Amino acid sequence: MSEFVDTPVLRVAYDVSGPAHGQPVLAVHGWPDDIHCWDGVLPHLHRAGCRVYRPYLRGFGPTRFHSPDRPRSGEIGALGRDLADFLDALDLRDVVVAGHDWGARAGYVLGSLFPDRLRALVAMSAGYSTNRPDAPLPYSLTHAYWYEWFVATARGRRALDDDRRDLCRYLWTTWSPGWDFTESAFAQAAGAWDNPDWAEVSVHAYLHRWGEAAGDPAYQDIEDRLAEPPLIRVPTLVVHGERDGDNLASTTEGKDELFADAYRRVVVPGIGHFPPREESRATAEAILQFVPSTTVR
Repeated sequence: MSEFVDTPVLRVAYDVSGPAHGQPVLAVHGWPDDIHCWDGVLPHLHRAGCRVYRPYLRGFGPTRFHSPDRPRSGEIGALGRDLADFLDALDLRDVVVAGHDWGARAGYVLGSLFPDRLRALVAMSAGYSTNRPDAPLPYSLTHAYWYEWFVATARGRRALDDDRRDLCRYLWTTWSPGWDFTESAFAQAAGAWDNPDWAEVSVHAYLHRWGEAAGDPAYQDIEDRLAEPPLIRVPTLVVHGERDGDNLASTTEGKDELFADAYRRVVVPGIGHFPPREESRATAEAILQFVPSTTVR
């Protein structure tokens, strides 16, 4: 059963588990996924003494906007601010943030602009880069991002509205070739996409990323600061699947100069876009590097 906490913009649904006074870990899911991507990771973290908080991002699961008039923005600045507000609302400190995909992108916002409550950042399957729509993009990555252009069309928006499960099943299959996910795992994640704001938040995320839609003015200051990426100011480990068919592994190469604290990148052979689901033990090992005196069991 989810718990809830109010932030200035959202009523955030989250699950929390592990020792009551353990090392706090904020585990943030990506798109299209939900908090259960961490299910296989949790036992390792619990045994190591971690208290794990798994919030549903805006537009997912039981998380809801307070106001019907608030723009259903999916921009990265909004996602990062949401996480900062979540940590403030629960007064969490010395937090290890583990973010996958959208969760990684939001985690970079925390690590650069809101680092005070963080111990470290583990970012998976998404690189840190300029948040500008005119940033250079090789055609191999343009090809991988076809779905981001697709939602710029009326047909794509209809697919997100009316055919989201088949579309996302195709994405799961092609982003992690060879991964044999179970029907029950997919159905569980897909339940979180029935949120009434999911399609609108999703469409806006990609239109805004490529300069095809304005952002929520409330986050303009954050977006301005992200335009030329500020340095990440906490120890960071980037984890990328070698066979990622979405954010290609090359997107996390050569980023050392963007990290002001300790930084390392690991490419996991044989897996695709979903390390928490495909290699839960390796994912736990990555997170626990920042938790004192732990061994993955």
